[in-house]
Amino acid sequence: MEQTTKASQNFKIISSIIFLLFVLWGGWPLLQHRNYKMEIVCGPGVTEVKKLSDSFPPLKDTPADTYVFILQGKEPGGKALIMANTHANEPEGLLAVSVMLENAVVEKGTLYLIPNFNRSASRNTRPGEGYPLYFSVTTPWGKKIFRLGNRDASPLDQWPDPDVYIHYPEKQMLSYLDIRNTNRTWPGRRNGLPMEKVTFAAMELLRHNQVDLAIDLHGAETMFPVTNCIVAPEKSMRIATLASLTVKSMEGFENHLESSPEKFRGLSHREIGDYSATLPFLLEAPIPFLDQPTGPKTEKLLLDGKDDFLLSLARKNKLFVPYDEHGWPFDKRVGQHLSVSLEIIRQYSRKNPERGLVIKNVPRYREVVEKGVGTFFHNPAEAPVERIIKF
Repeated sequence: MEQTTKASQNFKIISSIIFLLFVLWGGWPLLQHRNYKMEIVCGPGVTEVKKLSDSFPPLKDTPADTYVFILQGKEPGGKALIMANTHANEPEGLLAVSVMLENAVVEKGTLYLIPNFNRSASRNTRPGEGYPLYFSVTTPWGKKIFRLGNRDASPLDQWPDPDVYIHYPEKQMLSYLDIRNTNRTWPGRRNGLPMEKVTFAAMELLRHNQVDLAIDLHGAETMFPVTNCIVAPEKSMRIATLASLTVKSMEGFENHLESSPEKFRGLSHREIGDYSATLPFLLEAPIPFLDQPTGPKTEKLLLDGKDDFLLSLARKNKLFVPYDEHGWPFDKRVGQHLSVSLEIIRQYSRKNPERGLVIKNVPRYREVVEKGVGTFFHNPAEAPVERIIKF
C-alpha cells in the first residue's frame, strides 16, 4: 500500500513537471513577443516626440500609453492626426505611418502621427488561429521586423470584461469584447477602463490642439462590404468624395465611400466628429489575411495576400474587391493608405487655404508599389541613437 502511494505521488510530480515544461515552452514565445521592441528612425521632419499621456496624465506609465510624433512646419497652418494599429492585426496602417515618420517633411501646418494607437493590442496575439507573432519587410539593408498584434487589447492589461459593454455616453449595449476594442470606445471616458482612457486621451489631444483632420487607418476582409474605402460622417463627406474621385482618376485605384452610421456608437469616424470640431475619416484597405475561408494564417499570406480559396470565391463573385492570382500585396495596401491620406489632406487644404498643410517627401501609391515599402525605411545601425524610438 505504501509503495502504491509513493508511486502515485511520483507520477503526480512527474506529470506536474511535464505540464510546467509545456506551459513554459508555449508561454516563452508569447512573453518575448509582448516585450519585443519595434524601431522607428525619426526622419528629418519629426520635431517633437511625446506620449498620449501628455494629453491625459492618468495614462502615464501604463501599458496603454503610446508615442505621439509631431512634425511641425515652419509656416503656421492646419493640423492633422493620422493613427494606425487601432486594430493591431491590420498592420498596413502601421507601415504607412512608419513610412511617414521616417520620410515626411511638413512645410506648413502640423502633423501628429500615432503608429501604435492600441499598444496593448499590438502586444497581444491569436494563438488559437495560428497568427504569426512577427512579420518582416525586406529593405536595402536587411529585414525590418514588426510585431503582429490582435484586434483587441490584451486581457493582461484590461480584465475582467463586463458581461455587457455599455457605451459611454450614448448607453448603447455592445459586445463585452468591444470594451477592449479602441474602435468601439470613442469618445472615451475620463474614469473608464484603460481602452476608454486611450480614446479619451486622443479626444483631449484633438480638442486641446484644435486638430482639423483625424485619419484612422485600418484593414478589412475581402468578403466584408466595408473594405477598400473611406468611411466618413456627413461633415467629412465632401472632402472624402473629392479624395476618392481624385485617387481613382489620377492614380488608378478604386476607393469608394461609405457613410458613417448614426446608430452604431463607439466608432472613431462617428464619435470624433460628434464630440469635437475635427473632421474624421477611417480608411479600409483589403487584407485577405483576415478572411475566414483561407489557408493557414502565415506571414506569406499576410504579405502577399494570395490565397487559393479566395481566388475560387472571386471567380464566383463572392468578394467585394477585385481579386486575381496577384492577390492583395502589402505594398499595394500601404501605398493606398499613403495616397488617400495625403489626398484627404490636400483636398482639405485646397478648400481651407488658411488652415492648409503642405507635406513633402512621402511616397504615393505608384512609387510604393514599384519600389516596395521597405525602400523607404532607414537603417537604424546608421542613424543617430537619439533619433531611434523603440516601442
